[in-house]
Amino acid sequence: MTPFGARLAAAMSAHGPLCVGIDPHAALLDAWGLPDDAEGLRRFALTVLEAVGGRVAAVKPQSAFFERHGAAGVAVLEEVVAAGRDTGTLVVVDAKRGDIGSTMGAYADAYLRDGSPLAGDALTVSPYLGFGSLAPAVEAAHATGRGLFVLALTSNPEGPAVQHARDAEGVAVADRVAREAAVANAAELAATGGALGSVGLVVGATVGDAAERLGVDLAAVRGPLLAPGVGAQGAGPAELAAVFGAARPAVLASSSRGVLAAGPSVAGLREAALRAAGEAGAALR
Repeated sequence: MTPFGARLAAAMSAHGPLCVGIDPHAALLDAWGLPDDAEGLRRFALTVLEAVGGRVAAVKPQSAFFERHGAAGVAVLEEVVAAGRDTGTLVVVDAKRGDIGSTMGAYADAYLRDGSPLAGDALTVSPYLGFGSLAPAVEAAHATGRGLFVLALTSNPEGPAVQHARDAEGVAVADRVAREAAVANAAELAATGGALGSVGLVVGATVGDAAERLGVDLAAVRGPLLAPGVGAQGAGPAELAAVFGAARPAVLASSSRGVLAAGPSVAGLREAALRAAGEAGAALR
């Protein structure tokens, strides 16, 4: 069983550091001439996979856009996870789950257990009930060779009120999250001898100098850094360099609208994705 961090590092080396979001929101379905129903979701998502599967490091289906269609939508998400696996492309399920005790254990079972139809290669999770509440997910990820991306510094305007706040010891919340992720990765890497752990962070590509100001040592995490905001949301080479500094080699740049706007043409999507992967690779060297 190869840990997620090692598999992701190999995928980024082979295809460049790009994760393509699969975000079938209503406006985009309409722009593609697709109905806003489960069949529209299916055609949208499988078209994206046809275009980029086996050609980028990862894809990231956003669970909410599937869940809004109920059981039929979740069934499509399960199909997308399986189809992504068949292409050899890593699948990050963007569900941002976070809870405590047995409930977090149930989420881990749903998204990280071998044999679960919702289990991709990694899951996004929220640490804002305390990083320790994620223990069932961390344990499940390590046991099955999967990964986690823990929300740390997000680009939404409400994020800093929580993430930039300081605890009783004067440590910024985002820094505390990064430190805990580093501890989880240190234990894994000591056992495997790898270079990149399987507990990563979500750090928005448009957060500017927030990590530096808060004292967050992103390189010390020794895990992958999922960076939404590349492309349509305004982050280019200069922004990536400013945000991540010495941690740039660990960054998996995420682009959704910047690639998806080129659809529904398979050729157009593929060209946009390969161009974005090349640009991200050049910016993150």
